[in-house]
Amino acid sequence: MDWLLYENDALSKGYSVICGVDEAGRGPLAGPVYAAAVILPKGHIIEGVNDSKKLSEKKRDLLYDKIISECVCYSVGTASEKEIDEINILQATYLAMRRAVEGLEIKPDLALVDGNRVPPLDDGIAVETIVKGDGKSASVAAASIIAKVSRDRYMLEMAAKYPQYQFEKHKGYGTKLHYEMIEKYGISDIHRKSFLKKVLNNE
Repeated sequence: MDWLLYENDALSKGYSVICGVDEAGRGPLAGPVYAAAVILPKGHIIEGVNDSKKLSEKKRDLLYDKIISECVCYSVGTASEKEIDEINILQATYLAMRRAVEGLEIKPDLALVDGNRVPPLDDGIAVETIVKGDGKSASVAAASIIAKVSRDRYMLEMAAKYPQYQFEKHKGYGTKLHYEMIEKYGISDIHRKSFLKKVLNNE
Protein backbone atom coordinates (compact mmCIF):
# COMPACT_ATOMS: atom_id res chain seq x y z
CA MET A 1 0.00 0.00 0.00
CA ASP A 2 1.21 3.50 -0.88
CA TRP A 3 0.85 5.64 2.26
CA LEU A 4 2.02 8.71 0.32
CA LEU A 5 -0.38 8.35 -2.63
CA TYR A 6 -2.49 11.39 -1.69
CA GLU A 7 0.48 13.48 -0.56
CA ASN A 8 2.43 12.79 -3.78
CA ASP A 9 -0.64 13.44 -5.91
CA ALA A 10 -1.05 16.82 -4.18
CA LEU A 11 2.62 17.67 -4.73
CA SER A 12 2.24 16.83 -8.42
CA LYS A 13 -0.65 19.34 -8.57
CA GLY A 14 1.58 22.09 -7.24
CA TYR A 15 0.77 22.07 -3.52
CA SER A 16 3.85 22.43 -1.35
CA VAL A 17 2.74 22.34 2.31
CA ILE A 18 0.29 19.53 3.04
CA CYS A 19 -1.23 18.75 6.42
CA GLY A 20 -3.28 15.76 7.48
CA VAL A 21 -6.33 16.43 9.67
CA ASP A 22 -8.43 14.04 11.75
CA GLU A 23 -10.64 14.10 14.82
CA ALA A 24 -11.17 11.96 17.89
CA GLY A 25 -14.13 11.82 20.21
CA ARG A 26 -17.19 12.62 18.13
CA GLY A 27 -19.18 9.80 19.73
CA PRO A 28 -18.57 10.00 23.51
CA LEU A 29 -21.10 11.25 26.03
CA ALA A 30 -18.52 13.36 27.87
CA GLY A 31 -15.54 15.57 27.20
CA PRO A 32 -14.43 17.72 24.26
CA VAL A 33 -14.02 16.66 20.66
CA TYR A 34 -10.36 16.78 19.61
CA ALA A 35 -8.73 17.35 16.24
CA ALA A 36 -5.11 17.31 15.15
CA ALA A 37 -3.26 18.67 12.13
CA VAL A 38 0.14 17.25 11.18
CA ILE A 39 2.65 18.25 8.51
CA LEU A 40 5.14 15.50 7.71
CA PRO A 41 8.42 16.04 5.84
CA LYS A 42 7.98 15.47 2.09
CA GLY A 43 8.27 11.78 1.20
CA HIS A 44 8.38 10.73 4.85
CA ILE A 45 6.49 7.79 6.30
CA ILE A 46 6.64 7.17 10.04
CA GLU A 47 7.01 3.43 10.46
CA GLY A 48 4.04 1.79 12.15
CA VAL A 49 1.64 4.67 11.58
CA ASN A 50 -1.91 3.52 10.83
CA ASP A 51 -5.52 4.33 11.64
CA SER A 52 -5.43 4.97 15.42
CA LYS A 53 -8.41 2.64 15.95
CA LYS A 54 -6.36 -0.29 14.62
CA LEU A 55 -3.52 0.26 17.09
CA SER A 56 -3.18 -0.72 20.74
CA GLU A 57 -3.00 2.04 23.35
CA LYS A 58 0.68 1.22 23.97
CA LYS A 59 1.47 1.39 20.24
CA ARG A 60 -0.39 4.71 19.90
CA ASP A 61 1.58 6.20 22.79
CA LEU A 62 4.89 5.17 21.20
CA LEU A 63 3.86 6.53 17.80
CA TYR A 64 2.61 9.77 19.36
CA ASP A 65 6.15 10.53 20.57
CA LYS A 66 7.63 9.43 17.25
CA ILE A 67 5.28 11.62 15.20
CA ILE A 68 6.03 14.66 17.36
CA SER A 69 9.78 14.16 16.99
CA GLU A 70 9.72 13.48 13.23
CA CYS A 71 7.01 15.81 11.91
CA VAL A 72 7.63 19.32 10.56
CA CYS A 73 4.96 20.62 12.95
CA TYR A 74 1.67 19.61 14.54
CA SER A 75 -1.21 21.22 16.39
CA VAL A 76 -4.16 20.05 18.45
CA GLY A 77 -7.52 21.83 18.54
CA THR A 78 -10.55 21.12 20.70
CA ALA A 79 -14.18 22.12 21.04
CA SER A 80 -15.62 21.83 24.52
CA GLU A 81 -18.68 19.85 25.59
CA LYS A 82 -20.46 23.23 26.06
CA GLU A 83 -19.66 24.20 22.47
CA ILE A 84 -20.88 20.78 21.31
CA ASP A 85 -24.19 21.39 23.11
CA GLU A 86 -24.49 24.89 21.63
CA ILE A 87 -23.61 24.29 17.98
CA ASN A 88 -23.93 20.46 17.58
CA ILE A 89 -21.23 17.83 17.24
CA LEU A 90 -20.61 18.28 13.50
CA GLN A 91 -20.05 22.03 13.77
CA ALA A 92 -17.96 21.51 16.92
CA THR A 93 -15.80 18.98 15.04
CA TYR A 94 -15.28 21.56 12.27
CA LEU A 95 -14.35 24.13 14.93
CA ALA A 96 -11.78 21.79 16.49
CA MET A 97 -10.30 21.06 13.04
CA ARG A 98 -10.10 24.77 12.21
CA ARG A 99 -8.38 25.47 15.54
CA ALA A 100 -5.91 22.64 14.92
CA VAL A 101 -4.99 23.93 11.44
CA GLU A 102 -4.79 27.54 12.66
CA GLY A 103 -2.39 26.40 15.40
CA LEU A 104 0.21 25.07 12.96
CA GLU A 105 3.48 27.03 12.94
CA ILE A 106 3.55 26.78 9.15
CA LYS A 107 0.41 27.53 7.16
CA PRO A 108 -0.47 24.67 4.80
CA ASP A 109 -1.82 25.23 1.31
CA LEU A 110 -3.69 21.91 1.36
CA ALA A 111 -5.42 19.98 4.13
CA LEU A 112 -6.12 16.27 3.64
CA VAL A 113 -9.13 15.64 5.89
CA ASP A 114 -10.48 12.29 7.03
CA GLY A 115 -14.11 11.70 6.05
CA ASN A 116 -16.39 13.00 3.32
CA ARG A 117 -17.32 16.46 4.62
CA VAL A 118 -15.32 19.62 4.01
CA PRO A 119 -14.66 21.67 7.16
CA PRO A 120 -14.54 25.46 6.66
CA LEU A 121 -10.85 26.25 7.12
CA ASP A 122 -8.92 29.48 6.56
CA ASP A 123 -9.08 31.14 3.17
CA GLY A 124 -6.14 30.06 1.08
CA ILE A 125 -6.17 26.49 2.36
CA ALA A 126 -7.58 23.98 -0.08
CA VAL A 127 -9.30 20.90 1.35
CA GLU A 128 -9.38 17.35 0.01
CA THR A 129 -11.48 14.80 1.88
CA ILE A 130 -10.48 11.14 2.03
CA VAL A 131 -13.01 8.56 3.19
CA LYS A 132 -11.25 6.35 5.75
CA GLY A 133 -8.21 8.56 5.19
CA ASP A 134 -6.67 7.51 8.50
CA GLY A 135 -6.03 4.12 6.87
CA LYS A 136 -4.82 5.52 3.52
CA SER A 137 -2.74 8.66 4.07
CA ALA A 138 0.41 8.96 6.19
CA SER A 139 -0.46 12.55 7.16
CA VAL A 140 -4.06 11.78 8.14
CA ALA A 141 -3.03 8.63 10.04
CA ALA A 142 -0.48 10.68 12.01
CA ALA A 143 -3.17 13.26 12.82
CA SER A 144 -5.57 10.51 13.94
CA ILE A 145 -2.99 9.21 16.43
CA ILE A 146 -2.17 12.68 17.82
CA ALA A 147 -5.88 13.49 18.23
CA LYS A 148 -6.75 10.14 19.84
CA VAL A 149 -3.84 10.08 22.30
CA SER A 150 -4.37 13.74 23.24
CA ARG A 151 -8.04 13.15 24.00
CA ASP A 152 -7.43 9.89 25.89
CA ARG A 153 -4.85 11.62 28.10
CA TYR A 154 -7.29 14.43 28.82
CA MET A 155 -9.96 11.91 29.80
CA LEU A 156 -7.50 10.25 32.16
CA GLU A 157 -7.07 13.64 33.85
CA MET A 158 -10.87 13.87 34.09
CA ALA A 159 -10.92 10.37 35.61
CA ALA A 160 -8.85 11.73 38.49
CA LYS A 161 -11.18 14.73 38.85
CA TYR A 162 -14.42 12.73 38.57
CA PRO A 163 -13.42 9.26 39.85
CA GLN A 164 -17.02 8.06 40.26
CA TYR A 165 -17.54 7.87 36.47
CA GLN A 166 -14.47 5.66 35.83
CA PHE A 167 -13.50 7.60 32.70
CA GLU A 168 -10.19 5.71 32.62
CA LYS A 169 -12.13 2.62 31.53
CA HIS A 170 -14.33 4.06 28.77
CA LYS A 171 -12.91 7.54 27.95
CA GLY A 172 -16.44 8.95 28.02
CA TYR A 173 -17.96 6.61 25.43
CA GLY A 174 -21.47 5.29 26.00
CA THR A 175 -20.60 1.92 27.49
CA LYS A 176 -22.87 -0.03 29.81
CA LEU A 177 -20.63 0.91 32.74
CA HIS A 178 -20.73 4.60 31.84
CA TYR A 179 -24.54 4.64 31.64
CA GLU A 180 -24.70 2.85 34.99
CA MET A 181 -22.45 5.50 36.56
CA ILE A 182 -24.57 8.31 35.07
CA GLU A 183 -27.68 6.67 36.48
CA LYS A 184 -26.04 6.42 39.89
CA TYR A 185 -24.31 9.82 40.09
CA GLY A 186 -26.13 12.01 37.58
CA ILE A 187 -24.54 14.19 34.94
CA SER A 188 -21.24 15.98 35.55
CA ASP A 189 -19.96 19.33 34.25
CA ILE A 190 -18.11 17.60 31.41
CA HIS A 191 -21.02 15.56 30.08
CA ARG A 192 -22.57 16.53 26.74
CA LYS A 193 -26.13 17.37 27.69
CA SER A 194 -27.29 17.24 24.06
CA PHE A 195 -26.16 13.61 23.96
CA LEU A 196 -28.05 12.74 27.14
CA LYS A 197 -31.49 14.22 26.54
CA LYS A 198 -33.24 10.93 27.35
CA VAL A 199 -31.40 10.67 30.67
CA LEU A 200 -32.16 14.31 31.49
CA ASN A 201 -35.83 13.90 30.56
CA ASN A 202 -36.15 10.93 32.90
CA GLU A 203 -34.73 12.76 35.89
